[in-house]
Amino acid sequence: MKVFKKKGEFTRLQILAEIAKQEPHLRQKDIADKLGITIQAVSENIKSLTDDGFVETSKRPVNYRITKRGIERVKNEAMNLKKYAEQVLDTMNTYKSIWPAIAREELKSGDEVWLEMDEGTLYATNNKTSAHGEVLNNANKGEDVALIKLGGIIKLESGYVVIIKLPTINQGGSHASDLKKIEEIYYDTQRKFDRVGIMGTVSRAITNKLNINADFEFATPHATVAAAKRGLNVLVFAVGKMTNTITRKLENEGINYVIEDVKK
Repeated sequence: MKVFKKKGEFTRLQILAEIAKQEPHLRQKDIADKLGITIQAVSENIKSLTDDGFVETSKRPVNYRITKRGIERVKNEAMNLKKYAEQVLDTMNTYKSIWPAIAREELKSGDEVWLEMDEGTLYATNNKTSAHGEVLNNANKGEDVALIKLGGIIKLESGYVVIIKLPTINQGGSHASDLKKIEEIYYDTQRKFDRVGIMGTVSRAITNKLNINADFEFATPHATVAAAKRGLNVLVFAVGKMTNTITRKLENEGINYVIEDVKK
C-alpha cells in the first residue's frame, strides 16, 4: 500500500482502470462523473499518465488507450489492493461480540467475571483482574463459557523463543549435533519451555533420539509466533537455513529470540 501514500496515486489508478475498460467515445467528463472529481483533475492526471507512458492519446477523434506498461501497473496495484482488503477483513473477523473462555469456577448467566491468560488460554474467574466480561450462559468449572461485554486490558507479556540451529544432512545431520548441549538447553531450569516446535527431518530425528515431544511440526514459524504472543516460551529445532525463515517472522512480529548453534 506504499504506492497510495503519494498524493493522487489512487486517483491515477482509478483513471487507468476506467481507460482500460476500452469504452467507445470515453470522455473526460464520463471519468470525472464516475470518480466524483473535476474534469480539470481528470485532464491533469491523463496528461501525467501519458507523460509516464501509461496512456496513449489520439486527438481526432479524442481517444484514450492504456499501454502495456499501464496494464501491468493496474494489475499489480489491483493485486496489492486485494491483498490489503483480505488482511483488513481477516482483522475485522477477529472482532467478536461473543468470546469463549474456560471457567475457573462455576459461573452463572449475567455474572460479571474477570479475565486472565494462563499458558496461552483465556480463563474467566471471580478473582479481580484488569479485564472483565459478562457471562452469557451458565458454565461449570473447567467448561467453556461464552462471554459478552468485554472490557479492560488483559495483562500479557510475550514469551521468548530459543532456536536450536541444527546442521543439515550434508553437514552430518543428527550425527554432527551436540546432543548433550541440546539436552542442557532443553532441561535448563532457568528457561522453562511451554511448547516445542520442529522444522525439518533432522529436527524430527533428534527429538526422537532425545525423547522430546514436539507440539507442532507444520507451519512452525506461524505457530511459534502465535504461542509467543500468548505469553508462551517456545523452543524451536530448525535445520540450517530454515533458521532464517523463523527469525524473519519473529523480527517482523517484534518477538525476542536467541539462536543456539549445536553443531559439533
